Amino acid sequence: MPQSCDVVVVNYNAGLLLQDCVLSVLAQGVNRLVLVDNASHDDSLERIATRFSADERLIILRNPTNTGFAAACNLGARHCEQTHILFLNPDTVLQPGALQGMIDALRQTTDLGMAGGLLCNVDGSEQPGGRRVFPTPRRAVVRALKLSGLARLSPRLFSDYLLHREPLPLHPTLVEAISGACMLVKRKALDSVGGWDEGYFLHCEDLDLCMRFRLAGWKVCFVPQARIFHTWGACSRTRPVFVEWHKHRGMIRFYGKFFRNDYPKVLSWGLSAAVWVRFGVVVVYHWGRQLGRVFGQTRWQ
Repeated sequence: MPQSCDVVVVNYNAGLLLQDCVLSVLAQGVNRLVLVDNASHDDSLERIATRFSADERLIILRNPTNTGFAAACNLGARHCEQTHILFLNPDTVLQPGALQGMIDALRQTTDLGMAGGLLCNVDGSEQPGGRRVFPTPRRAVVRALKLSGLARLSPRLFSDYLLHREPLPLHPTLVEAISGACMLVKRKALDSVGGWDEGYFLHCEDLDLCMRFRLAGWKVCFVPQARIFHTWGACSRTRPVFVEWHKHRGMIRFYGKFFRNDYPKVLSWGLSAAVWVRFGVVVVYHWGRQLGRVFGQTRWQ
């Protein structure tokens, strides 16, 4: 059983999903599970505190306010003791052997610093985002304009940054980036880059960490044998505009940190403008859906 790993789970109103996540983690034989709660206002944390009160491996940290995902991950990491740390979303369920498979992959070479598993829908199909390349401005434009279907004509020009449509590899393979929903890191690698960037509140902080690992000489791998069921977006469906605001803000921060000097200023400004225009379109879409639901309920009363 893997005894060289601690797990950090950041919770925010995950409801009943959190119990399944905690059960799956403890079943993997971890040394410690640090559950950081970002001021949830549902009963998810109380359920865990009651059900698992006798398990000494569980440590619960309660933030008085929502500090964001990156800051909560850093807080959890400071309470970890082992050479490996798994950062895991509360809406995930580790399948048997998943953690050990990722640990074994990281032990293959000394320059491997991070590993992620196969994020699956409940039907077993692969979700986007579990393996990807970095979303350069060109790739981001391709995806935003839905041009990736033309990749068969010119992969270099029209490929986007998601790799889930590529054939699933048979063995652990190097990738540029994985998802923060399930991210196993070597402690010394995380410390070498200074932890998570707390300038991100929600979204893009995982891409940022992968990029800083790469710049520091650490490699990232994807482990297809490590399966993780993921209820995608379960903790953010009730506040879509809030989530989209931080997602787009994170995109601006990511591009500013790593690509600003690679492009002319005019193009960088144009990219920023395009990001915020896209945010406006998304907000209108969500507001329209909300109004449609309200109108539909009123109509049938």
